[in-house]
Amino acid sequence: MSTNNTSSKTPVSENSASSSVKGGPAAAHVPGASGGAAVMRADNRERTKKIVGTAALTAIVIVLQLLGSFIRFGPFSISLVLIPIIVGAAMYGIAVGGWLGFVFGAAVMISGDANLFFGISVVGTVITVLLKGTLAGLLSGLVYTALKNKGRYLAVIIAAIVCPVVNTGIFLIGCALFFMDTINTWAAGAGFDNVGAYLIIGMVGVNFLVELAVNVVLSPVVVRLIDFGRRR
Repeated sequence: MSTNNTSSKTPVSENSASSSVKGGPAAAHVPGASGGAAVMRADNRERTKKIVGTAALTAIVIVLQLLGSFIRFGPFSISLVLIPIIVGAAMYGIAVGGWLGFVFGAAVMISGDANLFFGISVVGTVITVLLKGTLAGLLSGLVYTALKNKGRYLAVIIAAIVCPVVNTGIFLIGCALFFMDTINTWAAGAGFDNVGAYLIIGMVGVNFLVELAVNVVLSPVVVRLIDFGRRR
């Protein structure tokens, strides 16, 4: 009796093993297989969203820079191009912020806004313009990442302050390193005894303060844009 029972169960065992090897029903229910595929699909969706979002923000940065001279606050032209840089850095990370800042610098050169400085030093202009945009994006993204757990509004406001401060600060450093002889001449011609005062008042001046204020005021809008982008 025991021999017959053993032999009758043997085909069932062999069939189960065979189906497992061949990918039959037993293989279809391997624990974790469907979960792994779902994770991969989710990762692919996030990667696609990041690529599409970065491409859209890149286009916005270029358009805003090329049309920047038409955006005015009273007698002053203001740049809104730092806003999408902050949004990109907050939504997609520090590297994307740096990329958008780099694109901003490239667009500045393409638009002709740096032509005056190109006439003084091509190398100095390229370094200054690309570096100021890239670092503005990188550092604003770094600040947002460091502070977002303390509150998104706080993180966005501080990032919105850091971005134009870094952008302008690197510009002033570039002026001191590459263009100082010419700027001394400009300062004397404008009636400034102190070249530092000329840099701050004559070259940066009210435009920087207006752009800084606009960035801070639009911070709640930036938060909503970030929320909208993450829900899509």
